[in-house]
Amino acid sequence: MTALQQTLLPRRRIVSASLTAGAILVGLHVLVALLSLVWLPHDPTGMTGGRLAPPSWEHWAGTDRLGRDFFTQIMIGSRIALTVGIGAVAIGAAIGVTLGTLAAFATRLLDDALAATLDILIAFPTLLIAMLVVAASDTASLGTAILALGIALSAIVARLTRILVKRVLLMDYITAAYTSGTPWYGVVIFHVLPNVWPTLSVNFALQFGLAVIAEASLSYLGLGAPPPNASWGRLLQEAQGTVYTAPIGAIAPGLALVSLVIGVNLLADGLRDIADPTRKGGR
Repeated sequence: MTALQQTLLPRRRIVSASLTAGAILVGLHVLVALLSLVWLPHDPTGMTGGRLAPPSWEHWAGTDRLGRDFFTQIMIGSRIALTVGIGAVAIGAAIGVTLGTLAAFATRLLDDALAATLDILIAFPTLLIAMLVVAASDTASLGTAILALGIALSAIVARLTRILVKRVLLMDYITAAYTSGTPWYGVVIFHVLPNVWPTLSVNFALQFGLAVIAEASLSYLGLGAPPPNASWGRLLQEAQGTVYTAPIGAIAPGLALVSLVIGVNLLADGLRDIADPTRKGGR
């Protein structure tokens, strides 16, 4: 084994470990979310146990302050987190990729105007933009939270897309495509998007984790999914008054939130290494 191969071997193991660990963590949450669609340990609104009961065989994570099964609430929260993450990323990708691609193809004046607008939007925290969108809608709901987070994330996606597309447009094969008579939309579909998609997919994974945290923050502030939706953020908000007498109420949703975000970040790290041509070339 050469020195170069010995140098690259630990890196390959780290990449594989990151991707595997991320896939396992995210896969567990996906499994729990899918399971919650067909089976729950108890009725989500049923007060089947004593108030703030400790974990037992009947109530694996105990009960909340109203006597509802807490493990059931956690399972529903996993479903809500994945729904919000996927929905927000889908909306942000649709808006951001479209705006970023149009900016890259636009005239210099329009491109500069769009770039300045995106920079201004990115300067504001994602949570603040989402709060403004929710406040403007006059109602807090799961759909409103997804839309608000999607709009907030779209500026980040648009800025990255614009940079990537402008870089690809400088390549020789783009000039050859134009010379052969390929229209601009054909260039975008067959040449631009396939080359920027690997980097964008990694960014989407990171934005997913950001959307999950932002939704939990919105729910904690009362601007997310309203009851009886058991968002992890709302569970944390409800548990703050009983954190000393029943700490499981704060620990369980906190661990669930952290494990999902860490899993998504590890998955994104593994995808980044796969999408990086320099790493693939080294293998």
